[in-house]
Amino acid sequence: MDLNVLIIGFYFLFLVAIGWMFRKFTNSTSDYFRGGGNMLWWMVGATAFMTQFSAWTFTGAAGKAYQDGFVVAFIFVGNALGYLMNYVYFAPRCRQLRVVTIIEAIRIRFGKTNEQVFTWSSMPNSVIFAGIWLNGLAVIGSGLFGFDMTSTIICTGLVVLVMSVTGGSWAVIASDFMQMAVIMAVTTTCAIVAIINGGGVSEIVSNFPMKEGMSFVSGNNINYLSIFILWVVFIFLQQFSITNNLLNSYRYLAAKDSNNARKAALLACFLMTIGPIIWFMPSWYMAGQGVDLNSVYPDAGAKATDFAYLYFVNEYMPVGMVGLLMSAMFAATMSSMDSGLNRNSGIFVKNFYQSILRPKATEKELVAVSKITSTVFGLLIILVALFINSLKGLSLFDTMMYVSALIGVPMTIPALLGIFIRRTPDWAGWGTLVVGGLVSYIVSFQVDLQSVGAMFGMTDLTSRELADLKVVVSLGSHLIFTAGFFCLSTLFYKPLCDEREEEVERFFHNLNTPVVAENDEQEGLDNSQRRMLGTLIATVGIAIMALFVLPNPFSGRMIFVLCGSLVFIVGLLLVKSVKYKADELQKVNNT
Repeated sequence: MDLNVLIIGFYFLFLVAIGWMFRKFTNSTSDYFRGGGNMLWWMVGATAFMTQFSAWTFTGAAGKAYQDGFVVAFIFVGNALGYLMNYVYFAPRCRQLRVVTIIEAIRIRFGKTNEQVFTWSSMPNSVIFAGIWLNGLAVIGSGLFGFDMTSTIICTGLVVLVMSVTGGSWAVIASDFMQMAVIMAVTTTCAIVAIINGGGVSEIVSNFPMKEGMSFVSGNNINYLSIFILWVVFIFLQQFSITNNLLNSYRYLAAKDSNNARKAALLACFLMTIGPIIWFMPSWYMAGQGVDLNSVYPDAGAKATDFAYLYFVNEYMPVGMVGLLMSAMFAATMSSMDSGLNRNSGIFVKNFYQSILRPKATEKELVAVSKITSTVFGLLIILVALFINSLKGLSLFDTMMYVSALIGVPMTIPALLGIFIRRTPDWAGWGTLVVGGLVSYIVSFQVDLQSVGAMFGMTDLTSRELADLKVVVSLGSHLIFTAGFFCLSTLFYKPLCDEREEEVERFFHNLNTPVVAENDEQEGLDNSQRRMLGTLIATVGIAIMALFVLPNPFSGRMIFVLCGSLVFIVGLLLVKSVKYKADELQKVNNT
């Protein structure tokens, strides 16, 4: 058996162990969908970070870094700023909503009609994004092992599906933390190798191939700097709206209290700030070496640049690192898909099945239906990934940008503005979605971007500028028309019925009332999280260090020692953070 495949197999055993170890924490739908709201900040922060992170980072985003330098990093900087605002304001308030699924908060804020509208409009969005992530994973898998793309998508999708259904949110979030530790350790070692081989960061930047008049920050294939500046501004606005709204605040519902939600956001902000420099350093180095990826991967067509990170690992990392990196990639995509499946299943079960079909359903029945629903959504994700793979002329980077701008943003506008603007009629929620859908349709199929450029004297737009301009026009249109519609709806506000007024009052009251969770039972649960996950992660670190025995030069062996040590230290710190009571501490000291 291929060594890399063997490493992946062992890694999956650890993921299965997490699902098995945390299965006892799931006894209700609240446990299954948000960990009962009892999780510590470092677990919640890891899953908040991992939901914005997938194999796409090392395919489409790495390919963009190879082509245009620092440009792609602005997306992740936007995420970091979004998480900073989570820390300052949104994260604790979203935890304070005191709901199991975030669509419940939509119902309380905008009424039952909007509950169903947002239920059936949010689920396809998650499926599409998960399909993009799965396709990105298949790009790496097929490149590494020579497998057919279609077969890779189906096989990996089914494996992810089986693993994601078994554990619920406890297993999902616990595995997110372990995957975060492994990914950051692996990519840090790759970045160090790139920096050493490139002669330092400044040398890598100076060697990056740039056309005359271009810069490492703005990238290549651009004639008008103003389009790039507009793209950066609107990307920041987009990432801010995506990370700060009711629909995407579900990641903080699992935190045990407001303070833990806030600290979780700060952890995600820190990781997203340092991440781009670490993740894209190998791509920048490869570009400076003049590697022609189109000749190396001729069958990939326009997607050849998506193999930039893969090529670096194959050429510059020691034997066995490809398997470890692929394990991390698989795990990252699995965490993103897990979160999407778990979230979609929760929305369907709590906000349609229980709300409309079976109001008197037992918790046992709801948990069973949740697993069936997750299976269906998993199959849909596989089909979406297969469709994206059929679009040979469209890069993963462009796919992600189009979906975010045309589908994701309209969903977030009422979910964001509804937190700050109170006096709106209930129809403002679904009405804004309708307007947003029309705006997306017009921008996608009716607007001639060449004509838009000509209006401002830009007559020779490059392919990159056309793609960037499409994002700018789409986001700008939503900012003016979609958000404007929601704000103008306040002119038609009339007092709601007594029942709805009470619900809206409860929404804003909860939003501003901190959640505090401190008792002996909670402390015992906290210690279980620290002890179980810390032990498992330390074991993973030791296993990575054991790869020292593989036939590599001494420097290659030490890479595994460094990588494993980083993971082991994280696990050790968790175990050491267990808080014993006085009598328990005495027993430990005696032992």
